Amino acid sequence: IRAYDTPKGVQIFKAKEHYDRLHYSATVMHINLPYSSSELEQISYKLLEANNLKDAYIRPLVYLGENMSLTPTDEVNVVIMAWEWGKYLGDKLLNVMLSSFQRPNPKSCFVEAKVTGHYTNSILATTEAKKKGFDEALLLDMNENVAEGPGANFFYEKDDKLYTAPLGNILAGITRQTIFELAQELGIEVIEKYFTPKDVYEADGAFFTGTAAEIAGIESLDGYKFKLKWEDTLGSTLSTAYLNRV
Repeated sequence: IRAYDTPKGVQIFKAKEHYDRLHYSATVMHINLPYSSSELEQISYKLLEANNLKDAYIRPLVYLGENMSLTPTDEVNVVIMAWEWGKYLGDKLLNVMLSSFQRPNPKSCFVEAKVTGHYTNSILATTEAKKKGFDEALLLDMNENVAEGPGANFFYEKDDKLYTAPLGNILAGITRQTIFELAQELGIEVIEKYFTPKDVYEADGAFFTGTAAEIAGIESLDGYKFKLKWEDTLGSTLSTAYLNRV
């Protein structure tokens, strides 16, 4: 979750949506989260105030009591941390590779939940990409369609339209949803559909979205450079709109 220093003071962007998703994630993992979304939001503001943080990244974590069986416990603990943190993927355009790892089969877990264990897949994909000289990875789903990045949702542009994978094999990103809202305001068409790496190789532009990354422009996939300069893309337009919004 991110907080921003705004003309109206420190504001946590879409706190309710983030904490509602935390509740959903806890529920599907059979965890009884003992704080409401509203209470968690209030605690987050107290945390920022206590640490004199204005532009900050906030990470809530729910964990259970001592247990050596593969079942949840009645003891539920919540910790919320905050620190100053720049854009996760930096400010430069990214050179991305198609990962050899796939996103988990949705029948193997709840892929739309934000669960710590899912990040093992992300770590493997990002580490592989960096070892091969790339900035980040792009993962396919089990049907060989493009899904998302290790820690961010993915959009590509073709002929003045944006395309992104539908829900089902990806995290239901809150920044992703914000892009839908901004695009509607700006009259930009966004199409949810399954698509292949070949579709992306032929794209005009592409970008990642996520709370940590915000809007991160992509220069190439597997060495295929996108046709438009970043500043001429819909992604660049939406990045400006996003920064204005937050």
